[in-house]
Amino acid sequence: MRFRIGVVSGAVAGYVLGTRAGRERYQQIQRWWRSFTGSPQVQQMAGRGKELAGEAGRKGVDAVQRGVSKVGSSVRDRLGNGQVENPTAQEIGI
Repeated sequence: MRFRIGVVSGAVAGYVLGTRAGRERYQQIQRWWRSFTGSPQVQQMAGRGKELAGEAGRKGVDAVQRGVSKVGSSVRDRLGNGQVENPTAQEIGI
């Protein structure tokens, strides 16, 4: 309950302070954000972050593909090297 009261009071305080700051402060923050995100250093770091995310995604896909391949091999071995095209549940062992 204390947490909720803290969150609500924080939101109310933020709203009150934000409305008092007005449009001018909002535009000032907006200008700062645009200059920050337009900075070459930030652009470089964002690009590197995208590269790292792409590498992690590729590694994840590779891991899944290896796992699926292992499972597929195991199933084929269990079914007799894939010689049975449409096995029944009894042949599979279910």
